[in-house]
Parts: sequence; C-alpha cells; structure tokens
Amino acid sequence: MKNGKLQIAVIGCGGIANQKHLPALKGQSDKCDIAAFCDIIPERAEKACKEYGAEGAKVYTDYKELLKDPGIDVVHVCTPNVAHCPITCDAFAAGKHVMCEKPMAANTEDASKMLKAWRASGKKFTIGYQNRFREDTQTLKRACEAGDFGEIYHARAHAVRRRAVPTWGVFPNKALQGGGPLIDIGTHALDITLWMMDNYSPVSVTGISYEKLGHMAEAAQGNMFGPWDPKTFEVEDSAFGFIKMENGASIFLEAAWALNVLQSREAACTLMGTKAGAELFGGMSDEGYELVYNKTNNGRLSEERYSPGGTIAFFEGEGAGEPKDLECRQWLNAILNDKEPLVKPEQAFVVTQILDAIYQSSATGKEIILK
Repeated sequence: MKNGKLQIAVIGCGGIANQKHLPALKGQSDKCDIAAFCDIIPERAEKACKEYGAEGAKVYTDYKELLKDPGIDVVHVCTPNVAHCPITCDAFAAGKHVMCEKPMAANTEDASKMLKAWRASGKKFTIGYQNRFREDTQTLKRACEAGDFGEIYHARAHAVRRRAVPTWGVFPNKALQGGGPLIDIGTHALDITLWMMDNYSPVSVTGISYEKLGHMAEAAQGNMFGPWDPKTFEVEDSAFGFIKMENGASIFLEAAWALNVLQSREAACTLMGTKAGAELFGGMSDEGYELVYNKTNNGRLSEERYSPGGTIAFFEGEGAGEPKDLECRQWLNAILNDKEPLVKPEQAFVVTQILDAIYQSSATGKEIILK
C-alpha cells in the first residue's frame, strides 16, 4: 500500500489489458495506482505505462524482475492462457494478490498447481469472469437463489458465433492458447451456467471438437473481424460437450467462433427447472441481452420478459457501471476489506476441469470420468 492505495502490476499489456483491466483500474483511482507494467514486447508496456501509469510507474519485460518489487500488492495476469499458471504461482510465492484472466489455466494440471500456490500464500485470488456482473445475470442469479425455478436439472451453456473468429493476437495459436472457442468463449458460458445452478460437482464429460470451417478459405469470408488465415488456424472452430453432475443434473455446452447457424448466443444460458425455466438471449448478433422466464401461470403457459433497469442520471451507486468496472471494484474491495471475491478460485477450477475433459474426450472418443 502507498498513500492508502493498492499498488497494481499488470503482466501482459495486449488486448484484454487495454480493453478491460487498465481502463477499469484507472476508474478505481481512489483505491489503487497502476504502478508496474510488463510485456515481452517493450513498446506495449511502455505505451500502457504512458497512458495508465501512476507517477513513477515502472516498465518491465521480465515478470520475475517485477515480482521482486515489495511495493507491488496485486498482480493482474493478462497473458496467453498457457502462461497463466507459472506467472500466477510465482506471484503467490512473491506474496502478491492475483487476478488472472479467464480461463484459469490451459488444463487441469496447471489449474491444480495454481490452487495449491494460492492456498499456501494466504492471498486473494480470482478469475476474470466479468459476465457475472451484467445486470441480466445478476437478476437471474437472484431468482435462482430464491428458488424460483425449483430444481434446475438440465441447462445449456451457449457460446456460439456465426462468423466472429478473432484475427488478432494469438487466438488461433494452440501452443499458446491451449484451444479455440471452447477455452476462449465457452469458458464464459459454462461459468455462468454452473454459477446459476450452484453446482460444481461434475462426474463425467463427453465431448467433441471440430476443425472444419477454420481451414476453409471460403468460410473465412464474411467474418466480423475480416478473413482469417486458414494456414495459421491451429485450433478447433467449434466444440460441444455433455456434462453429468453428481446430483444427476446435466449441462450441454456449445462453443463456436464460426458455425453455420442464424442466431448467435454468447455468454448465455438456458435453465430448465421443476418450477420454471429461464433463457438468456444475446451475444454477437444482438446488442445487449434479454432475460426471459417461462412457467405455468393460472393453468396456462406464460412468459415474462425483463427489460434493462438502467441507471439514474448523475448517480453512481454500487450497481452502476459496466461489468468490467463492477468486477474491478468488487475485487479491490475484497482485498481492502478482507472479503471473498465473487468469482472463487475453486469454481473457476471446475470450469477448466470440464473444458479440459471435453478436449480429452474429443481426442480419445471416450467419456471422461472425473475424480
């Protein structure tokens, strides 16, 4: 702490840092200073430091040198997926609190190492699942906690884009990312779904992934971010999984960057309960999200649609702000007030465990039994 503020270091100064973490942290300047920036490309760290850095902020190309600074309280890990584990573990060993971008890790083994390092450190740890902070997901979560749907025994997790393959960064690089849309956007849909069900005990997973459209030059036409290069597309373009839970519930997960469907749904879910059901619509093909409940009312089937609540002009309460801002605020408050963050490491571990099992099932053609 310096002048009553947490001292933050951001490791990885690429897209997710500049689009999400750095603006959100800057908006919490009463709670923190961004005191250090690290990237293997020095120009990126220097640019981020110039735009977002506090007075005297430092720039690094070696994160291990950054972690030697005893003045750093918190580290935000914003690197490609395969680097999440070593950087997070080293940060805990150095006595830092850690927010790591989603997914927690590229595989279950790495995620287990991160949990072990966190538990040994006594520090705070969370994963960047900002979609939990949307107004519609918060509303749906309250309904789930109130028991409005009864027993939620089946759900669908949606992360499907018609044509929105990211053409920047290292997204199609399997060695650095560990996978494609399943690990990139499927992780958000699965996190939301498990959170709504409050069910983190999977017992088996069956899955399949496809490398079809990613290798077709003609399929790349019409992509939202411009045509991708089929020659450098190393990951799946779509993946699907069926998850069985310990209590008998089940989840179907669908994830795609490119799929020949009309409707895109991203970071969305469908819940089916004994009393009622719920649908979250939205994503790449829509602006915003729509929340719809379905149930029986006075002997008739009915639907209830929830409109965005909006905010009051000139007022910024605890609920005001974009999801990334709300996520950042609660994370810093969790550290300052010694509270648990909303996204718990154990929950994020289960998400990675399931995603890893889908890849394993696809590779082996077998159902994966989880321990």
